[in-house]
Amino acid sequence: MTMSPSKTFAAMRSARPGLAVSLSLFALAVVILMAIFGPIVLGSGNGLNPLMRLKPPSALAWFGTDNLGRDVFVRTISGARNSVMVGLSTAVVVLLIGGTLGVLAGYFKWVDRVVMRLADGLMAIPGILLAIALVSVLGGGLVTIIIAISVPEIPRTARLMRSVVLSIRELPFITAAVSVGSSTPKILLRHVVPNAIGMLSVQATYVCAAAILSEAALSFLGVGTPPDVPSWGNVIASGKEYFRLAPWIIAFPGVILSIMVLSINIIGDRLRDRFDPRLAARKAS
Repeated sequence: MTMSPSKTFAAMRSARPGLAVSLSLFALAVVILMAIFGPIVLGSGNGLNPLMRLKPPSALAWFGTDNLGRDVFVRTISGARNSVMVGLSTAVVVLLIGGTLGVLAGYFKWVDRVVMRLADGLMAIPGILLAIALVSVLGGGLVTIIIAISVPEIPRTARLMRSVVLSIRELPFITAAVSVGSSTPKILLRHVVPNAIGMLSVQATYVCAAAILSEAALSFLGVGTPPDVPSWGNVIASGKEYFRLAPWIIAFPGVILSIMVLSINIIGDRLRDRFDPRLAARKAS
């Protein structure tokens, strides 16, 4: 049985978030504020200062400095903008394309045969290798990174939505809508999509977290955002050769990256518990 959208959102409002969810929301809000206002207040952090090379954390540089004398704290704060932008943009692109393909594949058998075979082919290729190949072909840049990370995630989202729609289309109210002569677009927009939007929102959190990690991995490997554009992956990559001498270059942005991804995943787990009636019934029993 699938919960109606009104009952689902009512359950969301009545549920009290736990401590982990509250801390995750707070951490997420702090990072988003950093991404919005950090570069405006602190700048990009690309200013070189050879006299401050590899200085440990202090009152002058809270996270220490890197091998070029750049403030790691400022670069970490400024890098939040690009990392968060990649995560959110990738989630939107994947949900629009993958969600649409999944809904169509779950409702139309002929679309299912085409889309799922293409999805199987893309999912057979490791996501990070496919992203590296796309970046190599399309060149660097933020838009290229978003495209490269989105392509491997689209088939996974499409497959998830297909399974959700397959279960929804067998429910009595879909049969009733078909029997009274409702058009296919009306059935999809009024009945199928509203009942699938919950799981789609859960998938959005996981895609966002995966995109942030993928962007950091690509930048660490040198095929992500350009070195002069601060991102968490670039900051970590700049300190890999100086880890023993200056571990703070990697430690601080790495911790913030981990907190960001962990917070998004915790929020996603909470949404899954609210939107999946089977989990709710299992916990209630």
